[in-house]
Amino acid sequence: MPVHLRPQNAAAVTDALSRRGSWTPADLRLLTKHYLALLAEKAPGNSVEVRVPPYAAAQVVPGVRHTRGTPPAVVETDAETWVGLATGSLGWETAVADGRVRASGERTDLSSYLPLR
Repeated sequence: MPVHLRPQNAAAVTDALSRRGSWTPADLRLLTKHYLALLAEKAPGNSVEVRVPPYAAAQVVPGVRHTRGTPPAVVETDAETWVGLATGSLGWETAVADGRVRASGERTDLSSYLPLR
């Protein structure tokens, strides 16, 4: 059964964000899950899988639903890049051009959903 992501406590998120540059794995886990939960609320659906290993993944964006195997549309990035995208300190186009985001398939341009507030 999949784990449902939920936004984290606002104070914990603010506290973790304040440590930018010296994030612990626990900070990155909290921030990754928080911002993936916000994305899932903003772009509900199952057509794109956003992966931020090793912390979490979420299926988002309206469209075709997949149920088995690798989904037809995947976005993958590391946790620090994901937090940068989610908070607006990093732009989508820059992250893709720099190779920090790997996106394949339809509907994988998440720029219209980012940053998350």
